[in-house]
Amino acid sequence: MTTSHNKVTFQDLLKRPACLLAYGFGSGLSPKAPGTMGTIVALPIYWLIHDFDLLSYLLITLIAFVAGIWICQQAVNWLKQDDPSAVVWDEIVGYLVTMIAAPAGWQWMLLGFVLFRLFDIWKPWPVSLADRKLHGGFGIMFDDVIAGVFAAVILQLCHYLL
Repeated sequence: MTTSHNKVTFQDLLKRPACLLAYGFGSGLSPKAPGTMGTIVALPIYWLIHDFDLLSYLLITLIAFVAGIWICQQAVNWLKQDDPSAVVWDEIVGYLVTMIAAPAGWQWMLLGFVLFRLFDIWKPWPVSLADRKLHGGFGIMFDDVIAGVFAAVILQLCHYLL
């Protein structure tokens, strides 16, 4: 079955748990800025795990990444599109990458959010290279992880300089 993103409903997602996750619990259904909406979903997820020790945080983020490859591939297969904008699990994981070892406080959460969105939208090299050359679930996930690493470096630099 070929499915257009425009025709997908929340009820459709409830029938496909992997796609519900791929769509960021439905946030990817937003007609405007689904990537930003998906990143907003990452905020409470981050808040739930931000006090974990670094190793636990990294393990959760790694599991979310590896699972995300499969989750996003399920959505690609269902929608018959290579990188649907409604698939936002990658934004959730990219934000978690941004916030690795981030300083505590809502200001840092907000700065991490803005930095991640900037790098995800701007797609500097090598983010743009990964976005063009890698496909399927891995490709969807990997460019956002790279964007998250860029954002994390700038976030840590800001913390160091301030």
